[in-house]
Formats: sequence, structure tokens, C-alpha cells
Amino acid sequence: MEHNTEKKPAQEINNSDQQEITDQDNPLTLEDELQEAVRDRDQYQNSMQRAQADLINYRRRSEEEKSEAIKRANTRLLNQLLTTLDEFTMAFDQAPTDASQQAWLDGFRLIHRKLTTVTESEGITKIDAQDKPFHPAEHEALGQVESADHDDGQVVHVIRPGYRLHDKILRPAQVLVSVKPQAEIKETQAET
Repeated sequence: MEHNTEKKPAQEINNSDQQEITDQDNPLTLEDELQEAVRDRDQYQNSMQRAQADLINYRRRSEEEKSEAIKRANTRLLNQLLTTLDEFTMAFDQAPTDASQQAWLDGFRLIHRKLTTVTESEGITKIDAQDKPFHPAEHEALGQVESADHDDGQVVHVIRPGYRLHDKILRPAQVLVSVKPQAEIKETQAET
């Protein structure tokens, strides 16, 4: 067995001494390194939490947008259905009173009643506008009618009914609104 009695070169010894000196001169201590690692960890944790919050908000917004899209589609469908229901009502107003047509009319009245029941079961209600004060959120004024029998701004005729879906107006009622007759206005002005 030979023993390795080789001497290390002087340069290698000097490098090792320099490294020890450099390590001692380095201001970063283990405590500083730990603090830096903790800061990095906190920064990564904050970034992760923000990313998680962004994901949660994105999912919530997506669900809300999906829900709104469904509501818009349902509103369009319901408005078309309500127009059909109104046309049924107008047809009944013009229906012949001939006894031979009565069975046919009764069948259509049954369909009309079923459609009305379906819409009511889904939360749709007709806006009661006749003889009520004009309210722009619920009524669409198509004209004015002079009337001494009604208060100024009162609905005197419903041209097309309006509907609500729960608390939301699906379609405002199209109405005629009363105004004081011109003769009555002139009398009031003459008195003052």
C-alpha cells in the first residue's frame, strides 16, 4: 500500500484560504438569507392568493354573464309569447257570435286560458293600467285624450297590455292618457 504523500499545490491551499476569508467578509449571514427566503415566500404566497382571488372573481363573473344571457333569451321568448297571447285576446274581441262557431271559439279560449296559466305560473303578471295614474316606468303613452271625467294624467284606454316578470317590466302597457279639455283650461286661466 502506498500512501499518497503528494503535497497539495500552493495555489489550491491559497484558494481555500481566500474562500474562507471571502465567506467571512460576505455581509450576508444565514439570518439574512433566511429573511430573504421568507420575503420571497411571502411574495409568492401573495401572488398565489391574488391569482386564486382572480380565478374566483372570473368564475363568479362568468356565472353572472351566463345567467344574464339566459334571462335575455327568456325575455325575448316571453315577449313573443305575450304578443301571441295579445293576438288571441284581440281575435276573441272580433270573434263571430254565430252559434255554429261556438265550439271552435271555446277550443281557442281553452288554449288562451292555458297560455295565461303558464305565464302566470312563471311569475308573469299583467300590469293593471286602466284608470290608474300614468307611470312612465309601467306605461308607454301613445296619445292624449281630452276628458272631463278623468283626472289629468290618468290612463283612459289600454291599447296593448303591459307585463311584469316578478318585479321587472317585460313590456310597458301602451296607453292613452287623459288631459283636461281646452275649454276647462281656459276657464281656469280666466279665473286667475
